[in-house]
Amino acid sequence: MKQFPFLLWLWALLAAACTTGQAPEQPARPNVLLIITDDQSYPHTSAYGYEATQTPGFDRIAGEGVLFTRAFAASPGCSPSRAALLTGLNCWQLGAAGTHASHFDPQYHSYPELLQQAGYFTGYTGKGWGPGNWEISGRKQNPAGPAYNLHTLESPPGISDKDYARNFEAFLSQKPPGQPFCFWMGGHEPHRQFGKGLGMQAGKSLAQAEVPAFLPDHEEIRADLLDYAFEIEWFDAHVVRVLELLEEKGELDNTLVIMTSDNGMAFPRAKANVYEYGIHVPLAIRWGAAVPGGRTLTDLVGFTDLAPTILEATGVAPPADYPLSGSSILPLLLARQQGQLDSSRRAVYASRERHSSSRYHSLGYPQRAMRTGQYLYIRNFKPERWPAGAPQKYGLGNYPTAEEVRQQVPGPMHAAYHDIDPCP
Repeated sequence: MKQFPFLLWLWALLAAACTTGQAPEQPARPNVLLIITDDQSYPHTSAYGYEATQTPGFDRIAGEGVLFTRAFAASPGCSPSRAALLTGLNCWQLGAAGTHASHFDPQYHSYPELLQQAGYFTGYTGKGWGPGNWEISGRKQNPAGPAYNLHTLESPPGISDKDYARNFEAFLSQKPPGQPFCFWMGGHEPHRQFGKGLGMQAGKSLAQAEVPAFLPDHEEIRADLLDYAFEIEWFDAHVVRVLELLEEKGELDNTLVIMTSDNGMAFPRAKANVYEYGIHVPLAIRWGAAVPGGRTLTDLVGFTDLAPTILEATGVAPPADYPLSGSSILPLLLARQQGQLDSSRRAVYASRERHSSSRYHSLGYPQRAMRTGQYLYIRNFKPERWPAGAPQKYGLGNYPTAEEVRQQVPGPMHAAYHDIDPCP
């Protein structure tokens, strides 16, 4: 009699197997779509309640998925932040890829490369990893994947002419049937220069612009914020088209869609410094087949967490000798609760070496930052330097050439910080 419960359970199991005739089918590996804007701070989407910016694409991802309110980039500059997102490693672990406009050694594995090796069809449009030179290290393609940038369109001043949505459609048309895809959709917006007056011409009013407390509340600032908002909306319109395309093809619900920005807005005390507006970025994630939607999470999430999340969701393991710094947020996505779910996520980290060559001898302004739920701690390693650049540019107001840096910098290590990108 003691064996009866076990025999009853075994009989029920066998009966169920006979009834179904086969084991439950494994769900298909999800596609991966990473959508990333260029220089957009956290609050500037309508999903977060910002009146001056209407973003139905981002809002759909957030409304049908999960909206994160405490997501932070790994760096306030494009190249290092994107490198951390792609690899799951902190910027200071990435060698030259952890600095701005340098190169990306092949010893650091990007998640698109790992997915490509696991059978995924990969590609990107717009801005992938960059600015920088990935070819000099011997790579055969951008760490974000092969480029799909053939299609263009007429665009307003200051805005890229790339037709992101049509390039994504071209990518899908080349994908072999039944093969999962991994695509990086990198907008060049809202990177400066903005088309002056575009926001007002689109019907926005100065009263809609919310000026951060660290900027002067002046008409010129408000107009600049509206031009910035216009660029956000321009790219978001492509996001709407891409989501509709996936829906038409029946692929939307089996696609892990992640939308964020590489760093904060190109305004003073934001981009290029690890202040709040430099690293606090928007983040929304949708996966209709697995992730309960309509939720807002306040857990701290860093860029190094995104690659581990993608790898876990797709069942792809990183190399055994390649430990990731971040941790997967897939358990947060699969949960049904809202608010803060994982109390162990007590801090995220960011760093900056240098951005533009705006100091004497092209010196950097190295920083490390730790963001908790309540505080932002910043360590400046060279506080004697001007944080936003020296009052006078190098030489006669010109950015230095690589040869000038090699000949005149105080020490060989500073030559690696060479950067000819003049953006703020």
